[in-house]
Amino acid sequence: MAFETLVAAFDTKDHAMAAVNALKAGGFHTDDISIVDNTRLAAGKGVAATDPKRIGLWQWLFGDINRYEANVYADTIKEGGTVVAVRVPPDQVAQASGILDLHHPINVPDRAVTAGFAPVAHVETAVKEIASVPLAKAQAIAVTPKLAQVHGDTLRLAEEQLQVGKKLVETGRTRVRRFTTERDVDQDVTLHEEHAEVLRKAVTAQPAELTDVDWADSTLEVVETKEQALVNKTARLVEEISLRKKGDDHVETIHEKLRRQQAEVEQVDASGKPIRRA
Repeated sequence: MAFETLVAAFDTKDHAMAAVNALKAGGFHTDDISIVDNTRLAAGKGVAATDPKRIGLWQWLFGDINRYEANVYADTIKEGGTVVAVRVPPDQVAQASGILDLHHPINVPDRAVTAGFAPVAHVETAVKEIASVPLAKAQAIAVTPKLAQVHGDTLRLAEEQLQVGKKLVETGRTRVRRFTTERDVDQDVTLHEEHAEVLRKAVTAQPAELTDVDWADSTLEVVETKEQALVNKTARLVEEISLRKKGDDHVETIHEKLRRQQAEVEQVDASGKPIRRA
């Protein structure tokens, strides 16, 4: 069976991967889908490890393409984009194209002109030649029922759910600092002093003879004393201070508003007036 290769370039990886997932959901096999980006080019996974600016790389990947297309693909890869290719039977071209177009691929001809990869006349001629190739008469639907469940005329209703977590935050610190102060202390002490006191008294009894008088020089001496206060300071431990953590639990009520989408079904007649059902 003959196959055709459809190629789409995306500015973002998210759009490209969404397109790939949609192709798979549409029934296209993983082996028929190719993804080219900077990571795969550098690793050589599924592509030739060569310069993305060379048209030979893209012709090796996707077959006969124009040079301006190769330049657009190379520029997209350089800017972090992704190129997606899918190999499809001729009767599924419209289906695969419809799926790719849902995810906002780059308009390659416009990008080629704005980037200066080719003159307008050359690009327009190439586009006309591509458009002139007829599709197979029997084409599968552009979007399969399975894919229509995702991309059809469907309203999705969402609601928010409350998830409460916990994190540890610092609320303050307690410090105990040791420092030295001085205070005045008064204490009374009794000190003893001893002084000499001279005592004189008249002598009434006389010696019988003059020879009984002691005429030698003589000295009396008394040692005077006094007490002085001696100061000595001693130290002793009077208290111990330490820190430890003490935990307790409390219940805190979280007040939040959760949004929920709801659907209201209204039927109107041809004039737009609501139809009342009994």
